[in-house]
Amino acid sequence: MHPNEELLRKFYASFHDKDYEGMIQCYLPEVEFSDPLFDLIKGEAVAAMWFMLCKNSIELEVKLIDVVANDKTGIAHWEADYTFSETNRKVHNIVEAKFEFKDSKIIKHEDNWDFWRWSQMALGGTGRFLGWTPFIKNQAKIKAGKKLGDFMSQESLNDIPKIPNS
Repeated sequence: MHPNEELLRKFYASFHDKDYEGMIQCYLPEVEFSDPLFDLIKGEAVAAMWFMLCKNSIELEVKLIDVVANDKTGIAHWEADYTFSETNRKVHNIVEAKFEFKDSKIIKHEDNWDFWRWSQMALGGTGRFLGWTPFIKNQAKIKAGKKLGDFMSQESLNDIPKIPNS
């Protein structure tokens, strides 16, 4: 097994266990992350996002389906089942993740998933009828960014784990 494949398996095993510290140990401090809700966040904001998600998640189950990696890039197919806290609705999210590696750590992480499919589960009728629109997606992005910003300002800087230097 390639060492970067092992790294990704460690990342998702940590995510499954809600071990945000184990997750962020897989990253370089200058990591970049994006997904349909976060266009681009970097470094400490990435660590804070995983800390927030693991700390506040309700009934989170993460399952790594498949992973492939080489010296420079990797892909992972994973799925998550959880209760979306804002609406108390059950979500089954199917995610394709792309990674870039540097110095045996993750430098870039991009999660891709179907926003409309997600919005139908997470938002109910609003998502079913309007989740495909840019307006709903932009509103969800704004909410997610505000939630992360509020979380980062409410948590003591000492509480948010730091991404270790290699």
